[in-house]
Amino acid sequence: MSDKPKLARRTYAENAARAVLREMQITGLYVDPVEIAQRKGIVVQGKPAEVDGVSGILVKAGDNFGIMYATNIPSEGFQRFSIAHEIGHYCIGGHVDALLSAGMHVSRAGFNSNNPFEQEADFFAAALLMPEAAFRRAIDDHPVGLVGIETLHKECGTSLTACGIRYAGLTRNAVAVISTVGQSVDWCFMSGALKAAEGLKWLWKGAPVPGGTLTEAFNANPDNVRTGCNDAGVGNLRDWFDTRRSYSCTEEVVGLGQYGRTLTILTCNALNIDDMEADEEDDDDALVESWMPRFRR
Repeated sequence: MSDKPKLARRTYAENAARAVLREMQITGLYVDPVEIAQRKGIVVQGKPAEVDGVSGILVKAGDNFGIMYATNIPSEGFQRFSIAHEIGHYCIGGHVDALLSAGMHVSRAGFNSNNPFEQEADFFAAALLMPEAAFRRAIDDHPVGLVGIETLHKECGTSLTACGIRYAGLTRNAVAVISTVGQSVDWCFMSGALKAAEGLKWLWKGAPVPGGTLTEAFNANPDNVRTGCNDAGVGNLRDWFDTRRSYSCTEEVVGLGQYGRTLTILTCNALNIDDMEADEEDDDDALVESWMPRFRR
């Protein structure tokens, strides 16, 4: 049996997904995990809808493998991610030996598991269903923020949540994607550009939703979440991340219906990498100009 890694090997898992995409010669944005599984000789079928609490199961019988995925949640994006997650367990080195000693491994969804094997399978699934190169190009073709994420999740056939997390990891814009349940933070993913905010402090699981924010007001009415309402307004990064200075941002929220969660997208134009690089180039040009020797004609 393989030893469990102490920390999830994100690059290792994503490279495994890239290898599958190369093997299958997939270069576009939309990826069919069922077709990939079948081409690898893995049988895929849905679990009975009355069986809940499990997102996917990887089964090994002799040299044969099968995947069962949840159907009790009627979301194509959720089901596709669940299948891709199990393909990850099949493809990532060490997973089959570590997890299938009894012939079956059960996975549960959530994006916040502390198990490195489950985290690696999530990284694999995201990289498989939202290929990095194609996804980066698509980001530039759509508006920044919730509209762009909603468009991409439809083009990729993933859940809004999975797409938001991938978006935060690949965008050049300053974006935070936050999941809340009632008045409590479930998780938060930030882009590299947003992490450049001065004095930014991490937003941990279980932290209270900041008072006075659009998200707090939105979550105060459970019907907003249950019916999938959305709203947008002006916010401030300091409210969420206790930054040393004030950063105005756009705060967009959308209820996730039966999941009972709210997805919040914070976008701060003042921290966008493109803008900062442009400013740095201007500063460099000014520095060169100031030191340039002056010659009289």
